[in-house]
Amino acid sequence: MGKERLYLYDTTLRDGQQTQGVQFSTAEKQQIAATLDALGVDYIEGGWPGANPTDSAFFDAAPETRAKMTAFGMTKRAGRSAENDDVLAAVLNAGTGSVCIVGKSHDFHVKTALGISLEENTANIAQSISHIVGQGREALFDAEHFFDGYKSNPDYAVACCLAALEGGARWIVLCDTNGGTLPQEIGAITSAVIKAGIPGDRLGIHTHNDTENAVAGSLAAVEAGARQVQGTLNGLGERCGNANLTTLIPTLMLKEPFASRFEIGVTPEALKTLTQASRLLDEILNRVPVKQAAYVGASAFAHKAGLHASAILKDPTTYEHIDPEVVGNARIIPMSNQAGQSNLRRRLAEAGIEVPKDDPALPRILDEIKARETRGYTYDSAQASFELLARRELGQLPQFFEVKRYKVTVERRKNKYDRMVSLSEAVVVVKVDGEKKLSVSESMDEAGNDRGPVNALAKALAKDLGRYQGAIDDMRLVDFKVRITQGGTEAVTRVIIDSEDGQGRRWSTVGVSANIVDASFEALLDAITWKLARDGGQI
Repeated sequence: MGKERLYLYDTTLRDGQQTQGVQFSTAEKQQIAATLDALGVDYIEGGWPGANPTDSAFFDAAPETRAKMTAFGMTKRAGRSAENDDVLAAVLNAGTGSVCIVGKSHDFHVKTALGISLEENTANIAQSISHIVGQGREALFDAEHFFDGYKSNPDYAVACCLAALEGGARWIVLCDTNGGTLPQEIGAITSAVIKAGIPGDRLGIHTHNDTENAVAGSLAAVEAGARQVQGTLNGLGERCGNANLTTLIPTLMLKEPFASRFEIGVTPEALKTLTQASRLLDEILNRVPVKQAAYVGASAFAHKAGLHASAILKDPTTYEHIDPEVVGNARIIPMSNQAGQSNLRRRLAEAGIEVPKDDPALPRILDEIKARETRGYTYDSAQASFELLARRELGQLPQFFEVKRYKVTVERRKNKYDRMVSLSEAVVVVKVDGEKKLSVSESMDEAGNDRGPVNALAKALAKDLGRYQGAIDDMRLVDFKVRITQGGTEAVTRVIIDSEDGQGRRWSTVGVSANIVDASFEALLDAITWKLARDGGQI
């Protein structure tokens, strides 16, 4: 018996764009659409043409995709025909083969938000869908507030869906718009809708994550009979987000009962690009990826406890529910004060360092790590600093340069417009190949804004490293995190810096001090040293 087909509908470019602080450019939308298409989703909702210039521009230059490019809009307004509704016309003018329109299915919203009768609303749904189908397009109907509407007036909520079905809709999508319906309710209501006359192979599910149940709710709807699942990459979406496709896709492919019963358009080969797709979106949004994200997070397959690491060395399935490579992720054995020699040797092996079990350096490295962590360091989130610490203890790290001194000043003054502005300036003196080099840098950016003392330090330190300069020219700082590890007058500052180079490598380093500038400089030094060691073949 063959597997049933499930269809994936991505709304990252439309619903995901409603995330606070997210606004895609047309070029970014094109890049994301190409990534989604390569992943294997069945539908890509490109946006709402006519609602904003970016969405309209995207449809004018939408890439060719195997996935069905879909334009989003709303049902026609009361008092005018579908043929003469300018909002509906703008959606159709996008020229997509599939068109999704949203309409009310909760009687409260029909009466309060639209201010029309229940009969007028169902007529608007049916006529809008019929008009889309009459234009030779595939029609989808998003039943907004469906689950709340069903709990309030089940007969009317179902009537809205039947109106869309009778109008010729290929898909009727049940939307948990407020995100408050729990999975058990979603499953039961979806089953009831199917019994009321909406075939499961015409039914979709669209959940929001306001109770952290969007993925679970989507899976419950699938088990109840829905055969289209809507969601977004990384769970983007309004308020708490939408169902996360980076969680749903591998769950549907790898977990029972879904893996045996269903097939989706994502191949095992494409699944290996899932982590890359997730991180590409974060890169476009200039966001730091969520480390604890299921399947694709940097910590999804990280094993900190020594007992766990020892078992992982024998058989990874002891503490991993899947092989991380299946979703394009990687196993990490972080270093911490909970680590034993199993963790240490595994982490050293991953860095290309083979150390015998009886090497006397191993306990010294562990003791140093534990001593440093009592002072506020952390090596489970600063892998590059750990590698440098271990190399130094093993005598495998050259000293590329020596910092003789550095100074940072921050000046607050009025500019020519009589406005108070800040200016940071750093001086760094290093010794390279026996020669002292002094570099000075300000932190002013191209727009004339002060980027702060750490920025000035980073620019000065990386300004002239003699024969090593070429190795760091493509290096840049992508994230800077500050934590206070103790309180009161004994407060200690921990700084973690994420760096990246032109080869796409990303690494994290840590610095600790009562002085935030000193902590930052220590992390900067480690970041540059790690880069030099990597490109020089020492790491």
